[in-house]
Amino acid sequence: MSDKKQFGVWMDGHHATVVGKGTSGDGDFVVLGHVTNPGAEGNSSENAKNNHEQSLTQKFFKEIAALMQNVDEIHITGTGDAQEQFIKFLANTPQYKNAVANESTSNKMSDEKLIEMITANFN
Repeated sequence: MSDKKQFGVWMDGHHATVVGKGTSGDGDFVVLGHVTNPGAEGNSSENAKNNHEQSLTQKFFKEIAALMQNVDEIHITGTGDAQEQFIKFLANTPQYKNAVANESTSNKMSDEKLIEMITANFN
C-alpha cells in the first residue's frame, strides 16, 4: 500500500468533487467534499465581469485545494479546460508545486464511479 497522499478531483468550471483517503491518509478513497463556483452575475461591463469571474475561479480553486492537505499525487478529470487551469494553479501554489498531477477527460459521474476511477488510477 502506498503511503503517498493521493487525491482525485472531478471538475468543470462550476462544480468539483474531491476524493482522498480521509484524514488518516490510509484505507479506501472517500468523498472529501463538493465545491461549487456560482459564476459571475451579469454585469454592464465585460471587463468587470471578466475580472469578477477570474476572482471567483481563484476562490473556487482555493476551496478545492483546502480539502487536500500535503498532496503527493493528484488525478484531475472532468470536462472543459478547468483541469488545466487547476493544475497551473497548483503548480503556482508553494505547498502544492511538487505534487505530481495528471489529468483525463470524463463526463460527470456519480461519487461512487469517481471513487472507483481514482482507486483504479492509483493502484
